Amino acid sequence: MRHVIALDVGGTGMKAALVGRRASCCTRARRATGRERGPDAVVEHILDFAAELRAYGEEQYGEPASAAGVAVPGIVDAERGIAAYSANLGWRDVPLRDLLAARLGGVPVALGHDVRTGGLAEGRIGAGKGADRFLFVPLGTGIAGAIGIDGRVEAGAHGFAGEVGHIVVRPGGLRCPCGQTGCLERYASAAAVTEAWATASGNPSADAADCAKAVDSADPVATTVWHQAIDALADGLVTALTLLDPRTIIIGGGLAEAGETLFTPLREAVRRRITFQKLPSLVPAALGDTAGCLGAGLLAWDLLNSTDRTEVAR
Repeated sequence: MRHVIALDVGGTGMKAALVGRRASCCTRARRATGRERGPDAVVEHILDFAAELRAYGEEQYGEPASAAGVAVPGIVDAERGIAAYSANLGWRDVPLRDLLAARLGGVPVALGHDVRTGGLAEGRIGAGKGADRFLFVPLGTGIAGAIGIDGRVEAGAHGFAGEVGHIVVRPGGLRCPCGQTGCLERYASAAAVTEAWATASGNPSADAADCAKAVDSADPVATTVWHQAIDALADGLVTALTLLDPRTIIIGGGLAEAGETLFTPLREAVRRRITFQKLPSLVPAALGDTAGCLGAGLLAWDLLNSTDRTEVAR
């Protein structure tokens, strides 16, 4: 069976799959990145993991993987196949595509940014399936974004497209690590809600999920914290939809796990703010933590489809 290797590399762990056509996963596996041993060790862990998957695929399916796709955090130069920078992994200018290709016997390798790769999967086979224009926004430790156009994700001229977390929504507000003040992710990420609720509740171990539960219990302090975050998020999303005019906005990440506690007031907050803009569908992500891995598989298949026009599904 023809298949590709898909790898989703996070700050502490890696998810992988052997992916057949139509994004069907025939094998899944997880490993630690080995980050505690330094950036070079992370690269070796990735290469070793990929080689194990190649050997397993050859044994189980009668042939080695035809290509590989890998999603990584940080700044990615996908055109040159370089992981340019990652604070989490301590990387700078790692030629990951070439290293993987060499370890995997010369097969083509696609390299992608983790959020854009997850957005590709959500847009093509997940919550945005069928939408010609979508915006994927995961609300986690930070806030990033993926701009979907006709089944692909726009990286931008320099690889920074979709960084909606750094839209300034509160000028002169909290300082962001990016150097600006008042960035969206300082107010509406899961980390920001955790920080605000831990302070407001007087419980340093409280997190965003606890805040959502308190909102459901009609706690007035939690409700204030929650709606401040929603107001900031709505401001950022309206700026984004004014520029991009997406048909669908897909919200993922840890904060989206609050379900309608988030989505009902967020939809209303966005609706109140629009004037001439068209109101997009605002929906939860569908693929969970498999999105990055599935997206890496799609990148690999796209690479094959662009270079092997004689290939037929089998």
